[in-house]
Amino acid sequence: MPELKLAKLPDRVPVKLTITIQPNLAQSLREYAAVYRATYGEAESVEELVPFMLTSFLEGDRGFTKARKEVPQMPMADLQPRRRGRRITSTTQPSGGSEE
Repeated sequence: MPELKLAKLPDRVPVKLTITIQPNLAQSLREYAAVYRATYGEAESVEELVPFMLTSFLEGDRGFTKARKEVPQMPMADLQPRRRGRRITSTTQPSGGSEE
């Protein structure tokens, strides 16, 4: 099999993540969207902005970047923290699937 300069493309199927946030964070996100609209002249929803905000945050976190290099095969199973005796859960599902 030939060696290609382009590596195999990564999984690009969007994953749906459902979270619950505090009212003050929701308000701040709405305000950010308003400032974004005023700055760039284009309205974007909070739902559209958040993935880019998270990407920017993770890419700018030097400690995370360093840890990721030190442990390249970090286990992805069950890394969710516990709070107030309840387990935090998220639903992940490829975009376009039906929710039950």
